[in-house]
Amino acid sequence: MADKKEQHQEDQKKQEVEQKPTKKEGKQLFTNAVPAVVEEIVGRTGTRGEAIQVRCKILEGPDSKRILRRNVKGPIRIGDVLMLRETEIEARKLTQGRK
Repeated sequence: MADKKEQHQEDQKKQEVEQKPTKKEGKQLFTNAVPAVVEEIVGRTGTRGEAIQVRCKILEGPDSKRILRRNVKGPIRIGDVLMLRETEIEARKLTQGRK
């Protein structure tokens, strides 16, 4: 009986060692992102003005040197670097308020 328990414990340890991911097989912690530098602050947007619309220039990847319009939440200033998950979708242009 003791031999069976010992054998079972050894089998479990082997399975644990086999299941541990190595650096090559490990999960990717972050998604691929593309850096973009803020070139211009366009204005505030959102129902309460909580987002800021900026124009940013993509620094790397197939869309490098392309300028996009994006909405950013939080403090931002010209020269900051944004890490964009995707570079295909662009924010709508801000419309002028009612007169």
